[in-house]
Amino acid sequence: MIPKTIEEVTPKWLSKILDIEITDMGVIKIGEGIGLLGDIYKVDLYPGDRLPKSVVVKLPSSFEENRQQGIALGMFEAEVRFYNQLGPMVNVGLPKIYHADIVEGTADFIIVMEDLSDLRMVTQSDGMGAIQTESAVRVLAKIHSVWWGKMESHEFDWIPSMIGPRIEFVTQSLSDMFPRFAENFGEYISSEALHLYELFSKNYLNVNKVLAARSPWTLVHQDCRVENMLFGEIGSDYVAVIDWQGIGRGPSSYDLAYLLGGSVETDLRRQHEDQWISIYHKTLLEEGVLNYSIQELREDYRISHLQGGLATAMFTAGSLNLNNERGLQLVVTMVQRHAQAALDHNGIQLLEELER
Repeated sequence: MIPKTIEEVTPKWLSKILDIEITDMGVIKIGEGIGLLGDIYKVDLYPGDRLPKSVVVKLPSSFEENRQQGIALGMFEAEVRFYNQLGPMVNVGLPKIYHADIVEGTADFIIVMEDLSDLRMVTQSDGMGAIQTESAVRVLAKIHSVWWGKMESHEFDWIPSMIGPRIEFVTQSLSDMFPRFAENFGEYISSEALHLYELFSKNYLNVNKVLAARSPWTLVHQDCRVENMLFGEIGSDYVAVIDWQGIGRGPSSYDLAYLLGGSVETDLRRQHEDQWISIYHKTLLEEGVLNYSIQELREDYRISHLQGGLATAMFTAGSLNLNNERGLQLVVTMVQRHAQAALDHNGIQLLEELER
């Protein structure tokens, strides 16, 4: 039986899942405003003399519109299958999963995972520091290396590709969305950046096709930003990557550019970007990745600033309640950072070449 609400997650049910005796529990909802497709709870377990003393429980969103979106995009099933089938292959950067189950084709799912609430969170607006970014880049490379060059196998057809129907739909949506985006957010960016977004809104699928044809594929997170990461204490290089419901198959540079372009303040990115790319590539080599040069990575990274970062910025901007001042500032930060990262890497020239 899959609990449909947190009220149905009882001490008896958790005792069976965790194989420990639980007589009582305390529940606190966490992640407000972060897990748009899921409701997330920290559950303290009593008596607390056996491990784990607490867990995190993820259930489908309480909002029906969000639930239907998760079903339509296959995101609930993707996350459960990731944790059950793919996660065990990774020995770094993931929370421990105690239980993950779903009724296929529905929003009835539950994930019980390790409680990482003692780790440090960083907001997107603040951005990562240099040391945090270096740790995040290393972990990202280690995760990518596990499936390097394997994702074109038919056994992974259940994972959407970066050139599949979902991306075709996104490209059409971006094109339809641009006039409203320009009206609401044009004042926050330069005319050059606005022109970049206009060109991008018509060419997202084309950019993906270029990269898919030239680069090895791996498993890609596709929402690789700082608010989907948790960090160890200062001096620790521990990083956990969460929220795997949007996974895809494609070039790893998608995640790298998305992370550095949106989750690091622009001047800091410019100062350390080349070093971080080198660290990412060196880590790939240490994990056994062959036949992928630093020159190829740099070119892929340059093109990838025309992928998920700009798309996420536009989609988030399009769905935002403009009266939400805190949310507005976050989206403006995303819109500005991702545009500047793409411009710094000759994004307009690349897009214009695609249109010829």
